[in-house]
Amino acid sequence: MKKLVYLVMLMVCSAQKNTEDLFESAFTFPEESKTTHVRIMPKSTQTVINTVTVCLRFFTHLTRDYSLFSLALPEQANSFLLWREKDGVYSVYVNDQVVFPGLKGVLNQWNSLCATWETTTGLAQVWLNTKSSPRKSVSPGYSIRGIPSIILGQDQDSYGGGFEAAQSFVGSMTDVYMWDSVLSPKEIQYYMTGIIVRPGNVVDWRQMVFTVTGAVVEETSVLGFVYHCN
Repeated sequence: MKKLVYLVMLMVCSAQKNTEDLFESAFTFPEESKTTHVRIMPKSTQTVINTVTVCLRFFTHLTRDYSLFSLALPEQANSFLLWREKDGVYSVYVNDQVVFPGLKGVLNQWNSLCATWETTTGLAQVWLNTKSSPRKSVSPGYSIRGIPSIILGQDQDSYGGGFEAAQSFVGSMTDVYMWDSVLSPKEIQYYMTGIIVRPGNVVDWRQMVFTVTGAVVEETSVLGFVYHCN
């Protein structure tokens, strides 16, 4: 059954090759919804990932919990998840285990968020608006194995679905990147100031293959950052 699911996902990805440069663009999720989301097709065809960095920027008024970046596998819905808790803390789930770094964002302004994790020690870290959390261990020895389903704006309770309106993101999102490596603190600080040191080799905002479902609006970003990509 898993092989069949993987084959179907490969066919879907190969059938949608509209790669778009989203430089100076943002996705706006205008309303709470149990269907509205953006599905990202990863650039890489590799099926084993042992190190991860995910970075994105977001703008919201929400005070409840919600999902920002959800990576699911057929056997594990929360393989890698960036999540905002009810108390305002941004957390990372790896293999359905959670780390609470203690960092809080700011409402009604742009926030820059990065999270890193690696399998050997399980060390994970969150960066929010240039501030870093302590490094904590979560799911050491775990690997992301298989073809990932990557969703913006919803939390996957099942592979590619299981959405709940009460967990959806409302606001705007831009500059979404994923690497199969742990970026250095200097590279992350560069990202926080709007400098993209190297393209994402799993997810790259400048070479994005995606599909939109529901009321998502693609519009011009007004962040005011000066971008540079080596």
